Amino acid sequence: MKWTDTQQIAEELYDKFPETDPKTIRFTDLHRWVMELDGFDDDPNRSGERILEAIQAAWIAEAE
Repeated sequence: MKWTDTQQIAEELYDKFPETDPKTIRFTDLHRWVMELDGFDDDPNRSGERILEAIQAAWIAEAE
């Protein structure tokens, strides 16, 4: 997975943290959690606020 795989990342986060409300996540935690996902292999510096917002929005949609 890469940072641009926002939907797949959101699904993985939803599966890994089913009790977590994605609306309450800080971007620093979100960044770390994405980096720790199995199969994630991308440069940590390639993410930014825009990518993290997209991942969070996809995770919110997945949770609903």
